[in-house]
Amino acid sequence: MNSLPTAAVSAHVQRSAVDDRRTAQRTEPPVTTRTTERFALRGAIVMRTPSTQARDDLYVSGGVLRAEPFDDTTEVIEARGAYAVPLTVESAVAQRPVEQRHAHDLVPGNPATFALVRRGVGESQIRRMLVIHPADLAAVYVSGHLEAFDGRPTRAAGADLADPALRAAWVGTWVDPSRGLEQHLSGDGRYSETRNGRADAYTGRYWVRDGRITYLDDSGFWAFGELLDGTLHHAGFVMNRR
Repeated sequence: MNSLPTAAVSAHVQRSAVDDRRTAQRTEPPVTTRTTERFALRGAIVMRTPSTQARDDLYVSGGVLRAEPFDDTTEVIEARGAYAVPLTVESAVAQRPVEQRHAHDLVPGNPATFALVRRGVGESQIRRMLVIHPADLAAVYVSGHLEAFDGRPTRAAGADLADPALRAAWVGTWVDPSRGLEQHLSGDGRYSETRNGRADAYTGRYWVRDGRITYLDDSGFWAFGELLDGTLHHAGFVMNRR
């Protein structure tokens, strides 16, 4: 049986000034963690949808949420006191056909894509702009794969982009002219944003998997997005590649 770090149930880690965080985010190596195809998160406060929550367990197999508990060989991860939060991207939900608009919910049959957070998260934040400080982030799972653990990435930025298909799908400049945004995704796993003509308004690293993008900004926060039918959705921005 594994447990999240002690901080998983208490956000007591204090950070220093923003400049110090920027340096740490750029230089720290990814953590090394075990991964498994089948695992259970026990005792989390699960937000099955952005507006509902209850203490429950999550069962994951093959990257998908399952309904039934597993046997005694299943890896159990203690998550009591943490919140399992769906990585809902509201503009992507709106783009889907009506019958697919619950694809982000944490219910059996859907991808095991969620954040495990050490504090409560409100519905409006989940729907509109989910950003999480590293001290508050216990883990991020995308299709059951561990993308971040204890506020840190699990692999080097840019490693995903060695796959030519992923590189072709993601790398480039994505723009939302109505919001004055240009998001530049580089082949080395770095990004920068130009906002209303101001270059490098935000910079950081990113990781991609199964149509999802996970950002770690140099200023010290995690954020999330989704690529759906050639449109990149993130924090209210709806971007197309230039």
